[in-house]
Amino acid sequence: MFNALVLEKNPEFSASVREVDDTFLPEGDVTVDIAYSTINYKDALAITNRSPVVRSWPMVAGIDGSGTVVESSSPKWKPGDQVVLNGFGVGETHKGCLAGRARLKGEWLIRRPSRFSAREAMGIGTAGYTAMLCVLALERHGLRPDDGEVLVTGATGGVGSTAVALLSALGHKVVAATGKAGEADYLKSLGAGAVIDRAELATPGKPLQKERWAAVVDSVGSHTLVNALAQTRYGGAVAACGLAQGADLPGTVMPFILRGVALLGVDSVMAPMGWRELAWNRLARDLDPARLAAITTEIPLSGAVDAAARLMAGTVRGRIVVRTRE
Repeated sequence: MFNALVLEKNPEFSASVREVDDTFLPEGDVTVDIAYSTINYKDALAITNRSPVVRSWPMVAGIDGSGTVVESSSPKWKPGDQVVLNGFGVGETHKGCLAGRARLKGEWLIRRPSRFSAREAMGIGTAGYTAMLCVLALERHGLRPDDGEVLVTGATGGVGSTAVALLSALGHKVVAATGKAGEADYLKSLGAGAVIDRAELATPGKPLQKERWAAVVDSVGSHTLVNALAQTRYGGAVAACGLAQGADLPGTVMPFILRGVALLGVDSVMAPMGWRELAWNRLARDLDPARLAAITTEIPLSGAVDAAARLMAGTVRGRIVVRTRE
């Protein structure tokens, strides 16, 4: 028996931690004892029923997990292997990792880098791994540390906090945008050189604005993304990975056709395994453990429902790591 955060709809929605056993697990060729999971924005949407994230009921929440293989019929994995899971529809169409145990497909797993503990891996989780995918996308476009300022929107969130820490460690001049004025010292401790009010970006603006950013990591979408594009310098790039403000893109083609700005879409859910492994290897190389610790807060599984509500209310900063076993 083990505890799991179960989401049900019959017909009313409910989210509760309760005891289940292995018969509750879905099909899969690898069974993992989950040591830690985490709460990402998508998890919070599912747990609070704020968006139709879940496609199959009942569901165990948790798109991320880190733990130890206990059973495997996959040729790639054996009992005792330390693994990490991010995405692939887990917590949406396949029961997830906010639980003491999960049954998964071996092709979804990567080996946990030895530099990270199971807890540290979930301090990164999908949000941090997505931030690294954004950095890699900007680097493929040609971004270099001496190119100028890089804007990070939603900077106190999981993606934003990790992006600030990574970009600054790589030598970039980082400007963090946040609506939480009281978190300026936190963002500067992660490496931000300057902090601006998100209100500067959150409302409709001109199609082309004063050029400022060499590149942008955006997890917000909507008007924020459009204004970031309008302020990006000639030939620069914006890596877009989220929709905290909205899924709309209320802008024009002007930045693309008059300044050659590139909009780089970043998906973490179905990213190819090669990209995942590269991202995790780079995280192991580039993410300062002290800054990761500053980003991370740990809670027990029993506190996950409340934490999801706080995340949706905008009162959480950084990353929430969930200890799945007491």
